[in-house]
Amino acid sequence: MNLQLIYISVLMFGVAGLLLFMYLQAWIDEQHTVSEEKLQQQAFNQDFKFCSTEKTTRTRNWITAGNLDKPSKALAKSRHYQGEGGPLLQSKDSLTTKLSEEPQKIKFLLKQFKQVNLPSIMHPLNKNFIKDDHWKATDEMQERRRSFLYDFCKKYVSEHRPRAHLVRMVSRIYVEEQHKLLYCEVPKAGCSNWKRVLMVLSGLAKSAANITHDTVHYGKHLKKLDSYDLKGIHMRLKTYTKVIFVRDPMERLVSAFRDKFEHPNSYYHPVFGKAIIKKYRLNADKEALKTGSGVKFKEFIDYLLDSHRPVGMDTHWEQINKLCYPCIISYDFIGKFETLEEDANYFLRLIGAPEGLTFPNFKDRHSTDRRTNSEVVRKYLEDIPNRERQQTYNFYYMDYLMFNYTVPYTEP
Repeated sequence: MNLQLIYISVLMFGVAGLLLFMYLQAWIDEQHTVSEEKLQQQAFNQDFKFCSTEKTTRTRNWITAGNLDKPSKALAKSRHYQGEGGPLLQSKDSLTTKLSEEPQKIKFLLKQFKQVNLPSIMHPLNKNFIKDDHWKATDEMQERRRSFLYDFCKKYVSEHRPRAHLVRMVSRIYVEEQHKLLYCEVPKAGCSNWKRVLMVLSGLAKSAANITHDTVHYGKHLKKLDSYDLKGIHMRLKTYTKVIFVRDPMERLVSAFRDKFEHPNSYYHPVFGKAIIKKYRLNADKEALKTGSGVKFKEFIDYLLDSHRPVGMDTHWEQINKLCYPCIISYDFIGKFETLEEDANYFLRLIGAPEGLTFPNFKDRHSTDRRTNSEVVRKYLEDIPNRERQQTYNFYYMDYLMFNYTVPYTEP
């Protein structure tokens, strides 16, 4: 009997020690994250002062009536301002010119990127499989995007080359061996259908249409780059074709909110919803606190902007520059959700994909919901005060710059 009690006591002591270790590890990680976010927020507040009332008359708050989907002057003449990069590099009124007026501020922001080795040249795309002029316009747009991102990173990041943890940087990248392809997953930018395509390319499925959402995200069929040893990672980064698909930051944010909080969800409601409601809703009722359902967009924005969030970040609304490190990893192809099918199908032709394979255009979940676009975003932001709108833009500032999305304010 005594031996049994001793055994149970030792077991309980061990479990308690393990729990204490896990708690301390989580606490240390949280403090590190909070410290980084605090520094970034201070940098925005002190250096840029986007929200300053002194600049209210000069800086038009973005996404006020009529301004949401208007391109800046530098982009107004482009064929598709969401996809063009050239004008911003050439125009007197361009974003790059404006950034060069305050280089130290931009460089300070870009210190968050742990530079490994920025290539001295931009590798050309292999166009051996393109046999006609059908893709000429798409190809020209692609070259502008690549040039813009490369020049931007070279100008503002090349001076900062501290070491980074390579395995962490490639943790979002999927590997398709047959076509020597690396795809960096950006949630809410067509990633579900892209993973379906990867499964077809690798011979795991005959058609993308027959692959369910759960198979795509929870089936563990696709291999990630961080599963290889360091030699394998370096070899693939150097020789494989690297692709990333991005999306307008605000559209991506609203799309994530609608998907995770406006429909039943057994993970996001209890994990994020309960914490958000508890901290940001006054006089929350017991049912909401118990289930975490019914989070309002304003509450979600409060959570996003809080440097002391009650629960951490999530990949569905994390900044793209922190998911895929586009100023460190030199992507060969930059697609955009705004021209998703056109870009994706051109890319499939570039890599020599089977002729019958085209990019899927269906929504596998909430198919009756309207797709999130600038009009939908405007509606969601109606109840967000101007200051919080601008702070939300500040949060995604680097994504706007890197991928040449329209500056969400206009000159008077």
